Amino acid sequence: MSAEQPTEAHAPEQPSTTVPEVEEPQNELTKAFSEQDIQGVKFLRSKLPEIAEEVYSEKGKTISLWGVDLSPTAPTAKSSVVLVKFVRARPGNLEAAKDMLVSTLKWRKDFKVDGITSESFPEDVFGKVGVIAGHDKGGRPVTYNFYGSTDPNIVFKDVDQFLRWRVGLMERGIQLINFETVDSMVQVHDYAGVSIMGGRTANSKAAAKQASQIFSDYYPELLYKKFFVSVPAVLTWIFWTFTALLSPATREKMSVVGSGPETISDALLPVIDKGELPKRYGGEGSDI
Repeated sequence: MSAEQPTEAHAPEQPSTTVPEVEEPQNELTKAFSEQDIQGVKFLRSKLPEIAEEVYSEKGKTISLWGVDLSPTAPTAKSSVVLVKFVRARPGNLEAAKDMLVSTLKWRKDFKVDGITSESFPEDVFGKVGVIAGHDKGGRPVTYNFYGSTDPNIVFKDVDQFLRWRVGLMERGIQLINFETVDSMVQVHDYAGVSIMGGRTANSKAAAKQASQIFSDYYPELLYKKFFVSVPAVLTWIFWTFTALLSPATREKMSVVGSGPETISDALLPVIDKGELPKRYGGEGSDI
């Protein structure tokens, strides 16, 4: 008989420590994500516990932004749509995207944005300054802002109050975005009646600068189209000079339009149905 061969000793198998990757949920908006978008969203999602600890001193806290929960372990398509906005706002730099999300959450906490939509503001001061009315052809909410029918000495007398009102208007518009089929809004800025000479005060300039900074820093990729209508010809060159400083993608979203219902409707009707467009702009919708 041949001698029995010694058996080779094997170490016991160790259980895998790799966490299985969660399948990415899908909706109509996420289906259009690029591979860069997908990887960026995964990166931000992996950092959410760390972000929660930095912002709220609670590592296990579920972050909520614009009415959407951002869970690191139970992702939703809506949360991906929110996170990708920060990825796209800082293309090619995921750490900068993370920093932008952190800054946004810290600002919202400090500014006390939660609950701002239920705050009351003087109707006689802000009632004619801005309104949300109807939707565009893609279901996006449309916000109208009026700059010539108000007294800047009244509207901007209290800059902090104006900013809270303006952020509240933005937040009310976002409440109409479902992040399933719609993830942005349309804005119409109406300059009819704006005074060329002496129309701006120190407070109005400060308010405009601060509001622009807030929306640039803390509301990324929420604008689909922005129309500047009834812009006096003498101011048009200022707008084009300003837009020259913006990225091509941002410039593409902006249009400077002349005055009169026919001119304005020519620009707005490709985006907003005639039945939704207010009568003052050549539409058939309720006037505002």
